Amino acid sequence: MADPQSRNTGAHLVYGELKRRILSLELKPGERIYEPAMAAELKVSRTPLREAMRLLVSESLLEQQPTGGVLVPALDEKVISELYDVRAALESLMAREACANATAADLEELQGIVARNAAMVEFPDEAMKYGVALHAAIARIAGNSWAQRFHGQIASQVERYRYFTNNAPERRHEALANHRLLVEAIGSKDAEKAAKVAFDHVIGAREETLRVISASGLVIE
Repeated sequence: MADPQSRNTGAHLVYGELKRRILSLELKPGERIYEPAMAAELKVSRTPLREAMRLLVSESLLEQQPTGGVLVPALDEKVISELYDVRAALESLMAREACANATAADLEELQGIVARNAAMVEFPDEAMKYGVALHAAIARIAGNSWAQRFHGQIASQVERYRYFTNNAPERRHEALANHRLLVEAIGSKDAEKAAKVAFDHVIGAREETLRVISASGLVIE
């Protein structure tokens, strides 16, 4: 009998690889996952593949069809817009609450992340990593457990769209400028400014995401 822990480990590895392919667009929006071919390609049995696919369906990174097939979800303009609207509201709320809770050590941490972001702004993957780290740190400082929970739930979805905007140097520099303003507002305890900067930052990302995806011809309007 197969070891359950081995199966779980196998499913975890398959999950990570499929997720990477979805987020990097190696698996195209609308592309169907054929289990036998994918299992052979990944050199795994269909059991861990199915477990991984079920998890990705639960995260809306794969889509179960009524016919039983599984697809990479299409890029839907309305869905993307709604996702960023929710994220903007959450980021704004957490920025506001971080102003009330941030300690000197917290501010030092945020400033350090922004400094590393600035040092790596010309490198898309590194710049994105520090941008994500900054928002995660602000969420932790804010201390709102429900906001953190919802924020975590949409994180993978937002990650799917960062691919479209993170490669543009202008957008990376704009995001860095926003991050600096946000940390400054938190440091000065200016809750209104912090909330506005956080909200506008996400809405700016939404508009750029929709522009780039629309230009790619992959989006459903």
